[in-house]
Amino acid sequence: MTPLKLAHYAVRAPDLAVSRRFYEDALGLRAGYRPPFGFDGCWLYLSEDEAEFGVVHLIGAGDGLAAYLGERGGAGSGLVDHIAFLARDWPAWRDRWAALGVRHEVRVVPELGLRQAFVTDPAGVVIELNFPADEAEG
Repeated sequence: MTPLKLAHYAVRAPDLAVSRRFYEDALGLRAGYRPPFGFDGCWLYLSEDEAEFGVVHLIGAGDGLAAYLGERGGAGSGLVDHIAFLARDWPAWRDRWAALGVRHEVRVVPELGLRQAFVTDPAGVVIELNFPADEAEG
């Protein structure tokens, strides 16, 4: 047996408001329903459909955090290098990030016909957007 698919990733956000703005503005995600846990947080969705429980869970502070998720040191739950999403319309993403002042790095993988764009969220998590072969040039 194997897992069915990635459900979400969670980030302990030192400044919840700043992280939420980054994910909404720079990545176009939408804040939506989140159960009333005993600590601050925000669930972000790819679309209007909330049936998937959000793709990014931002975790803030609160009295109930340690009881629910446990104590974590600075390394959290491991050394995750980056998280990747599939995307389209590279020029629109490039323009969005330029308007917001979001720094990014771009790489092209000619063997795969793939453009990779990397940004870093306010908590230090690297986000990769992968653009299809027809957008790898230009």
